[in-house]
Order: sequence, then C-alpha cells, then structure tokens
Amino acid sequence: MRTLSVDVGGSHVKASVLSERGKMLHERVRAETPSDVTPSRLIRIIADLAETLPDYDRVSVGFPGVVRAGVIRTAVNLGDERFAGFNLGRALTKRLGAPVRVCNDADMQGFGAIRGKGVEMVITLGTGFGTSLFENGRLAPHLELAHHPFRHNRTYEDELSDAAMKRVGRRTWNHRLSLAIDTLRALTWFDHLYIGGGNSRNVRLRLPRDISIVDNAAGIIGGIRLWSDENA
Repeated sequence: MRTLSVDVGGSHVKASVLSERGKMLHERVRAETPSDVTPSRLIRIIADLAETLPDYDRVSVGFPGVVRAGVIRTAVNLGDERFAGFNLGRALTKRLGAPVRVCNDADMQGFGAIRGKGVEMVITLGTGFGTSLFENGRLAPHLELAHHPFRHNRTYEDELSDAAMKRVGRRTWNHRLSLAIDTLRALTWFDHLYIGGGNSRNVRLRLPRDISIVDNAAGIIGGIRLWSDENA
C-alpha cells in the first residue's frame, strides 16, 4: 500500500510517495505556493506533482489550518475567504482517483516525529506557527494555539512567524521562541517537544534533553501514520 504524501505550506507544496514502512520511494518534489492560491489552483498543483511521482494507492495531505473530515475550516496564511468550507478531501479524491485523508500540517508532521510515549508536543516554525499534541501516540483534538494570545496582546504567530523573524532579526526571534517554549511547557506539561518546519534551522537555543529539532521531511513521512490513526 503506497501513500502519496503532500505537505501544503505557505511558501511551497511538497510531495513524495511512501512505502508501507514509511520510506520515501522518490525524493521530495515541490512547487511554489502562489500568494493568491485558490482551491482549484491548489488541486492542480498537487495533481501536477503527483504525475511526476511513482504510483500510489492512497493520499495523505497536511494543510495549514483547521480541517474537519476533509473540509477546510480555516486557512489563515492561504486565505480564509477562499478556502473556508472547501472539501479538499473530496476534491482530491475525485481528481486523483484514490482515497484521501486531510489533516492539519502540524498534526501530520507530528505523526512523522513522535515516538509514541507520554505527552508529546510538536511545533512548526514556517510561514506561520503550528502546533500538535499527542498522548501515547494518539492525536489530540487540534487546537489553534498559534492564534491564542502569547505576549503583549500578540499571538504566537504574530511573534514567531517568518515575517516576524525578518522584521525583528534572528536573535530577538530566538528569545521569543524561548519564552514560547516555557509557556507551552507550563500549559501542556509535555514529556517531549519536537521543533520542525523550515525555520527550525534558525533555532539557536541551547535545548534540554526533552526538546528535539526534527527534519522537515517529517511533514511528508507522517502521511503513513495518518492512515493508522482512528481519530484522523
């Protein structure tokens, strides 16, 4: 059973095909995410990428927003007005001719990163800021913590997005990240925290043993475990 795994991001859409054991059968391919991307354009991008990859039997998609039963509820960095209410799962099933599961992109990266022991949290640092939470390998209901107040009446996304880092510089951004980690530790009492996303390469903190930086490929590899999670 081969899985086409797709990671939709604010800057790029990436994809690969995974074996039953989660091994990439082809190097990741990617395309730029247009700043004014629409649902139909996103479908075309994913379909075009899929044509360059080996055959697959099913599809997993990580999407940057709240997703319920394949339907997009929010898409802050892609455009709520364009995506809210769009059934991405159904549209892709029709276009690709294979069953599709869609979840939040941080949740899918979490599936690719966690060890399945205790309370594990994943944060993604990319165009925006994403989070997911697991207990003994089971995905918790998705919480949009990125848009909760963090400091000075600004949200985690306001303070830790890619735009924020470019505005204030890497040193200040890392200081904010350290404060965010302390806050999330007090909120969730995680046993382990994983940091992923494209901007994880800019982390310059001395991390304790219960915090790890994970390869950005986790956002693709998690597509296998999405199909084994009964809550997805």
